Amino acid sequence: MVFLFRDKSISGLIFLMLLLVAVHFHFFIMPATIIANEQDGFIGIFLLNNIKPLNRSLIFILYILIVFVQAIRLNFALNNFKMFQQQHQTVAMSYILFTGFFTQWSQLSSALVANFLLIWIFIKLAQLNNHPNPKSLLFNIGLISGITILGYHPTYVIVIALLFSLVIIRPFRIAEWIIMLMGIALPFYFLGTWLYLSNQFHLIEKYIPDFNLHFPITQTNIWFWFSLSTIVLLFLVGSYYNNISNKRMIIQIRKSWSIVFIILFILLPTPFLFSNVSIEAAALCIVPLAAITANTYSNSKRLMLPNILFWLSIAIIIFNNRLIIKSY
Repeated sequence: MVFLFRDKSISGLIFLMLLLVAVHFHFFIMPATIIANEQDGFIGIFLLNNIKPLNRSLIFILYILIVFVQAIRLNFALNNFKMFQQQHQTVAMSYILFTGFFTQWSQLSSALVANFLLIWIFIKLAQLNNHPNPKSLLFNIGLISGITILGYHPTYVIVIALLFSLVIIRPFRIAEWIIMLMGIALPFYFLGTWLYLSNQFHLIEKYIPDFNLHFPITQTNIWFWFSLSTIVLLFLVGSYYNNISNKRMIIQIRKSWSIVFIILFILLPTPFLFSNVSIEAAALCIVPLAAITANTYSNSKRLMLPNILFWLSIAIIIFNNRLIIKSY
């Protein structure tokens, strides 16, 4: 099956859509649900007020479109930055597969919508390597990050990823750091101004992160840990193949891959750090995980290992679908 996605073609897009529908076949038996609350940020408020009242079939279609567009967008970006030895669609395939690994990732959530902005931030960071006007780009990166944080509060940790990424990509210049931080602060400035002028400044607490160290998983079973172990395995194998291919890549591409790993490791603790979130917040990690795992499916000369990992993922997805349908 993996060979269907190892080239860049129109037929590959069709197979991706078919794979996406197959991964989430539970939507044909039970209605789609939304995982969000007002404490998430503006994305959560929008989902609750404007999307949740919609027909369940429309929510299902919206979920499919969101995942498909995100998968294609991420795949296109990595191919465009020449982060692989050849053009392919295994990034999109990996992204789609990961959305079926857990029940919470198989529903429309604030974290999943926030991945649009997370992918955008990564694209802008990767463009810093050869950008003729880095200061304007840094301001835009900060601005997008500030909007992302207001949209989904657990993404506050992305600020740390930005600082580490800036250290890797560019030599230290205090002016550039200040410009990026100004971009991050600008959405909060406008929000604070609007709340003050409308005599609602007391609501500013809603937009301050509610840090609460906790264990986000209340109930687990052997399949949960099996799914988690498979993700770790896919990450390790993908990292191995990435390390091999990185030796033949130019320094700019290596820096872009460093950004991917930084984003992953910074986002991993998110479900443990913020109140009112559970494992659905870890859906943010699908973006870097899909990029890294794609190395396994695209760089391996023999298809045996990629196919084994693919069908192992399918087995996990089938069981996850069974749990979702059983709980309905």
